[in-house]
Amino acid sequence: MRTGMGTGMRTEVAAARPFPDPRAPRRRLWQLISPTLPVGAYSYSTGLEYAVEAGWVADPDSARDWITAQLLHLHARIDLPALSRLRAAAETGDSAGLEHWNAWLRASRETAELRAEDLNQGRALARLLSDLDLPEAVPWAAREDACWATLFALAAVAWDIPPDEVLDGYLWSWCENQVAAAVKLVPLGQTDGQRLIRELADRFSEAVELACGLDDEDLGGSLPGVALASMLHESQYSRLFRS
Repeated sequence: MRTGMGTGMRTEVAAARPFPDPRAPRRRLWQLISPTLPVGAYSYSTGLEYAVEAGWVADPDSARDWITAQLLHLHARIDLPALSRLRAAAETGDSAGLEHWNAWLRASRETAELRAEDLNQGRALARLLSDLDLPEAVPWAAREDACWATLFALAAVAWDIPPDEVLDGYLWSWCENQVAAAVKLVPLGQTDGQRLIRELADRFSEAVELACGLDDEDLGGSLPGVALASMLHESQYSRLFRS
């Protein structure tokens, strides 16, 4: 009797489970933002390596200030609004919109190093998504100008990831890489690193709200210190991270 009841319950659950699995998009997002994603994100510090060398970042507080400034003044004003527009263009099949915002985002990179970081990861993600049978990524895999956010948007639409989760996931991936670099460079302890990730994540809603409230003509931002650190990193004598 117990076996029969168990079988009946399993049948009922199986019959009630929708198809496709509504939780699958969230799992695809986890895959997209995983540190194991083979796109080389771990090899860049976005100027942080020089900032540590120069003494601008030397402890948990200055690391938090350095990363938070980029979160609110660059990502909230450049990457997130562009990602939202790229996602909308991908969802409606607006190829001209995709091209426009990909070119705009590429032009927003203030140094050769920052542009190379974006495009190298974009090409790597395009190739990976093509290998994962995402046809929308195939044309971008052969291009030299594919931005990371463009391929992120294409994957988000193909995998039905909700817009708000797309923005949070994008920020999480970037912040996690920055904190991992800070743990190596400052250096920070592992607990300090986890505390920093928690504090940064608490600012995500602020960054997303700002990004979603900007009109096209209001987009753009600059942090001269980050741009300077990126330029000087190109000729830094000893480096752990790519230039």
